[in-house]
Amino acid sequence: MSNQIKDAAASSSLDCPVVEGRRQVQHVPARKAEVGGIPIHRVLPSRQRRLVGAWCFLDHAGPAVFKGNSRGMQVGPHPHIGLQTFTWMIAGEVLHRDSLGSEQVIRPGQVNLMTAGRGISHTEQSLPEDPQLHAAQLWIALPHAHRDTAPRFDHYPELPTWQEEGVTLTLLVGELAGREAPTLTFSPLVGVDLAVECEATLTLPLRPEFEYALLPLEGAPSLEGEALAVDELAYLGRGRDAMTLALPAGARVLLIGGEPLGEEVLIWWNFVGHSKAEIVEAQREWEAGGERFGRVAGFSDEERLMPPPLPWRE
Repeated sequence: MSNQIKDAAASSSLDCPVVEGRRQVQHVPARKAEVGGIPIHRVLPSRQRRLVGAWCFLDHAGPAVFKGNSRGMQVGPHPHIGLQTFTWMIAGEVLHRDSLGSEQVIRPGQVNLMTAGRGISHTEQSLPEDPQLHAAQLWIALPHAHRDTAPRFDHYPELPTWQEEGVTLTLLVGELAGREAPTLTFSPLVGVDLAVECEATLTLPLRPEFEYALLPLEGAPSLEGEALAVDELAYLGRGRDAMTLALPAGARVLLIGGEPLGEEVLIWWNFVGHSKAEIVEAQREWEAGGERFGRVAGFSDEERLMPPPLPWRE
């Protein structure tokens, strides 16, 4: 009997069922799209799974190589509320600018973290000197108590990195194996990048109270004998104290997890809120050009990205 969960009706549970002594895995396929001229695979949010801890959005961007007259990724000024944007760069270089005056190039092995809080706007642009891009772009929903926190930007050029069983682990956020990342969080989270040169088998400790998910970025790993597909989210749920991965040469896997948020989260366009009213007000203020989101220096009002009409009656 397969231990895959594919029925969306069962997807809201935080606890994957146990069948014949084995805990099931929910497989969530990606949706293909394009952001700023770059092909992406989006696995969160989806009909099958909306949150993993406070992680509420996950795009796998690239790998892409820009050819001819392509300028790579070019994302104009756009707003955010109620979240943290989290960029893990694998290849290429991207320039971040925001309405706080931040201007930061992110390079491979680094994380950019922008806390939107009550409101911020920013841009993202590939640099012409490096004609490629490979990254994971995530959002973290801010808990209700912190949704209106002051906006800020943090850059993490160095993160805990070590090797186990031939696997290079980079701790992007949270704690693992006695190590702690410096990354700012507002709820208990973990994020780990696993990169393999030669075939390897790795067992990692997990926290039973956390829910977890794996996203293979390259290669085709297996979890305790079950094959995982590139760009397909494998939701592990809660209740595990360890996991064992078989990793082929050249594989790369992203592990995310966290304590279940336990709050309703709404996502519309680039806004994350805890009520429709919050999102309606944010969209009105952005469309009106109000001061809440500030201005990104060097960009005109005509270059600001605009949202589609709201999907519900105000």
